[in-house]
Amino acid sequence: MLLLIQYTLIFASVLLLVALGGCFSEHSGVINIGLEGIMVMGALGGALMMKYISAGLPAVVIILLVIFASALAGLVYSLLLAVAAINFKADQTLVGTAMNLLGTAAATVMVRAINSAENADNVSSSIQYIEQKKAFLVNIGGFEFNWFMLVAAVALAVSYVVLYKTRFGLRLQACGEHPQAADSVGINVYKMRYAGVLISGVLGGLGGIVYITAGVSEWKFENGVAGFGFLALAVMIFGQWKPTRIALAALLFGLFRALSNVYSGFDFLASLKIPGSVYNMLPYIISLIVLTFTSSKSRAPKAEGIPYDKGQR
Repeated sequence: MLLLIQYTLIFASVLLLVALGGCFSEHSGVINIGLEGIMVMGALGGALMMKYISAGLPAVVIILLVIFASALAGLVYSLLLAVAAINFKADQTLVGTAMNLLGTAAATVMVRAINSAENADNVSSSIQYIEQKKAFLVNIGGFEFNWFMLVAAVALAVSYVVLYKTRFGLRLQACGEHPQAADSVGINVYKMRYAGVLISGVLGGLGGIVYITAGVSEWKFENGVAGFGFLALAVMIFGQWKPTRIALAALLFGLFRALSNVYSGFDFLASLKIPGSVYNMLPYIISLIVLTFTSSKSRAPKAEGIPYDKGQR
């Protein structure tokens, strides 16, 4: 049971961080379908940091450096969406889809180039971070606490305060609801949308590094992040673009994802003799069912996905 709770919390942390990122972007008026690619690039930034820093550094230093590298990689990659969607008014769905395809391919090429440069016989797309990963884990009575769980909780609290208790958050939401009205009272819609997309890049990048370190100490980047970016979008929609509801949705989806890791440890589930692949599919099946019954009642930001035209009223 402790193992189920452990995996539920870590997968929920991934979904929470990425879904909050999508929430900021869409509240600003930009649909971020590219969260999957952003996760991959954030994972790459964090994994490379762990690869090259010394495992002998204090745990807090390792944690901060990895968080910084992942957030920075996600932020830089999200600039592709920001420039294309905001400056060039490109179709946001197409740009996001291209980012997803490019993210995994680019990460795979970069890792293979790095590995082959260090060892001509090594052309794998894997990065190991066995010793460095230990800095993120604390064993508490058999429960393996991961510091990323705390990062996700802090991100949730900060997101709620920023969106609903600050001038910045209210302005951001105004740009996603009625950008022309926001512009008429002096709010720079372009800057606010840039801010929303870049924040989604930071949180998406963090979600990426949390995902690849959740259960393994080596990651093959050709595997991407197994659709977790899209699953986070489902969590965001199910949570109605509200941080507290997103957190509850993330726990629900995280539980179904965790079952695929620990089902064999439960006698009842093991006795059903259901193939493990079915448990792996559960979160995605549940997301389809949930969205089928809830999407018609969704209250998305009214101007999301619509390029802002300053001359339109």
